[in-house]
Amino acid sequence: MQGMKSLRKLLLVGLILCSTKAAFAQAETPNTRKALVVNGKTMEAGVRQIGGHSYVDIETLAQITNGAVTVEPDRIVLTFAPPAAAPAAPATAAAPPSPEVISRDFAAASIGTLADMREWRGAISMMITYGLAVNASWSSDYRDRVEEDLSQNAIAATTDADQNVLPLLRNEFDKLNAWANETLAARQALNGAKTIDPNALKNDPSLAKISECGRFLNSMIVSRTFSDNLSCH
Repeated sequence: MQGMKSLRKLLLVGLILCSTKAAFAQAETPNTRKALVVNGKTMEAGVRQIGGHSYVDIETLAQITNGAVTVEPDRIVLTFAPPAAAPAAPATAAAPPSPEVISRDFAAASIGTLADMREWRGAISMMITYGLAVNASWSSDYRDRVEEDLSQNAIAATTDADQNVLPLLRNEFDKLNAWANETLAARQALNGAKTIDPNALKNDPSLAKISECGRFLNSMIVSRTFSDNLSCH
């Protein structure tokens, strides 16, 4: 009789164990294991979902975080490794300006100089086109203004490129001044073919070279990168 009771107990315990195992088997399906990703590091099947809750093995968590697990009599200690400090970026000295780069202040001053040259050239062209009366002092005012501009350009020049542009500006001024003087002299000599005929502007090689150099200088200075052109020599 006693043996029968013991057998019943063993069968009951076995039934409970089987039921529990079946319950866990139902709660955990092949789809309930998920990858664990920590700071971009992935551990496949690192998370187990049972009964609607997610569980992570401590050893797995320690491995993926480069931590350490210590088992003590009454507790389990999980220690995470401190994050590695990012290496300090090496100090870099400011790169020196390229010898071909025109400084901003010089470029601004030079654009103003070229604008005054265009105004001077345009005034003389208007005189030729419409036969306007002019006198020597009228042209001298433009020349004096441009000469003052060139003095300011020389003060503003701080880079090699600035210094390289200065002679080109001076060449443009010299050619423009010579053309203006020649045109005024022709006007005083009553040379109508040169100072009254509108086609004189189209057929004037000196004016064509001055205009070409002026366009080149304006484009080059706006780009702030030095280059050269035969029209300015």
